Amino acid sequence: MQRRAGLQALLAAAGLLLLPSRARAGSQIEEPLADSVRTALSAAIANTAPPVPEFTDTETRLAYLRWLGAMSDRLKGKKPDWPDRRDFLQTVWYESRRAGLDTALVLGLIQVESNFRRFAISRVGARGYMQVMPFWLRLIGDGDGDAGRLFRMQTNLRFGCVILRHYLDRERGDLYLALGRYNGSRGKPHYPNAVLAAQRKWLYSDAPAAR
Repeated sequence: MQRRAGLQALLAAAGLLLLPSRARAGSQIEEPLADSVRTALSAAIANTAPPVPEFTDTETRLAYLRWLGAMSDRLKGKKPDWPDRRDFLQTVWYESRRAGLDTALVLGLIQVESNFRRFAISRVGARGYMQVMPFWLRLIGDGDGDAGRLFRMQTNLRFGCVILRHYLDRERGDLYLALGRYNGSRGKPHYPNAVLAAQRKWLYSDAPAAR
């Protein structure tokens, strides 16, 4: 009897390990988009070129590599595999710069939203690193509404950065309100304060420039 109970407990634990990691963050709220905004966001999502940084000179490339090394050390506890860590950081750097966002801010947001878990799912269905709601696939995607696509690293980071840029533009540069809108808690302090606090962990003084 004890052996059966022990086996059941083991199987239950194994089953829990197979479930996607839950995220505690909130979610974006679906809102009507003007046609011009929808078109612009769709265009921003559409280019799926590989996230390979390009540099104007050797010094900026070396600055990027120094940043990559520093961030890699900080992220090692969350992503122990070096190739996985390198690809993730390269993609975050590329997508944040492409959207005109501070890379440290995006890393802070990811820390708060999913704690760097690729397969995180919130209680309301937001998915992946940046906890993107599936309705965005319908609003500004290519027509493929498969929510599983949001677990793809570049897809998730591309959507998350474009959405945050959209909210920042909508709030006329007010980061506090834009972060609240991203989380579905506009005007409440907890989420923006958490992201801005997490951002400090990822700040780097020798930030590289790229084209």
